[in-house]
Amino acid sequence: MEGPLTGIRVLDLSRVLAGPYCSMMMGDLGADIIKVERPGIGDETRHWGPPFAAPGESAYFICVNRNKRSITIDLKKPAGIEIIKTLARKSDVVLENFTPGTMDDLGIGYEALRALNPGIIYCSITGFGPDGPFSSRAGYDLAVSAFGGLMGITGEPDGPPVKVGVAITDVTTGISAQGAICAALYAREKTGLGQRIDLSLLETQVSALVNIASSYLVSGDIPKRWGTAHETIVPYQGFETKDKYVIVAVGNDQLWMKFCRVIGKPDLADDPRFKTNPLRVKNRKECIGILAPILKTRLRDEWVKLLNDDAIPCAPINTMDEVFQNPQILHRNMLVELDHPKAGKIKMVGIPVKYSESEATIRRPPPVLGEHTREILGEVLGYDGARIEELKSAGVI
Repeated sequence: MEGPLTGIRVLDLSRVLAGPYCSMMMGDLGADIIKVERPGIGDETRHWGPPFAAPGESAYFICVNRNKRSITIDLKKPAGIEIIKTLARKSDVVLENFTPGTMDDLGIGYEALRALNPGIIYCSITGFGPDGPFSSRAGYDLAVSAFGGLMGITGEPDGPPVKVGVAITDVTTGISAQGAICAALYAREKTGLGQRIDLSLLETQVSALVNIASSYLVSGDIPKRWGTAHETIVPYQGFETKDKYVIVAVGNDQLWMKFCRVIGKPDLADDPRFKTNPLRVKNRKECIGILAPILKTRLRDEWVKLLNDDAIPCAPINTMDEVFQNPQILHRNMLVELDHPKAGKIKMVGIPVKYSESEATIRRPPPVLGEHTREILGEVLGYDGARIEELKSAGVI
């Protein structure tokens, strides 16, 4: 089966994480992704390591660049800009995450490319937006997660703010960009016209605050850091067991009664301090103080089995090796192996979305820098060997 985006070509000038994550998702769904990189250097994440699968092929780069073809083009040279314009004429989507104004200065901004291809979908990812008082600030996930409130609500109650374990603001922005591009492609089916998509790390981050932002906007109370706990549900957090850590998520009073029975304390269910969730929230310290020593009496996996057998939501707090040995992860094909031209066999995270009538596939490993330059110039643009050699000699590619 073909992927749902088969036949769509994406000219991807983005780098690092948010943009490449977006284009990889589209590549998984069948789109032809042409990744434009700087000659000799490439996407800076190629060098973000260790670990490296091979020289210039960092684990970081590998994780978001499969199903792409790499072409190296020097955007400081007029001939390089001309290649971009010609590729844009033959593409459905342009994706970029340069600082605001850079693409316009290069002569390949939205208005310039729309004049060449009225159907182009032009997606621009910035840190803080293309306008406004902070538009010129550098947009790194760490800074935006602090600025946008995420870091302020992450960490233990009595500890400092901490970052999330992955660059989640970049990831959510990449997911938002992919959805927005697909929506614009659908709109083009009806109107025949492309459009510009403008999204930023900051706005995506603020929108992802969901109930925490809503709670503040409704109450005016500044949210606290809760560690693994929940502001309005108790018990709903991590507990230390005899050996490791477990998450327990008792989301309603019926589950509370079952939970008390499973842990051998049925009397707690009728304790006037804990009978309802609002009471448990009010008396959180006393409730957790009773539960914590009980959870320490068994091994983590014993609690996971006991609680799951009674349909009480819980989960082990897994380490990475436990994640990729888990039978559910393996059953759902979330660990895959493929051949890389420099690194040999490499393992990657699989594709999270499955379709009944289409197929998301991994057709290409993450590309070596400039691996497909000749292929793209020849097959897509029709350049002959002499023209390609001329561009190479001039340092354009």
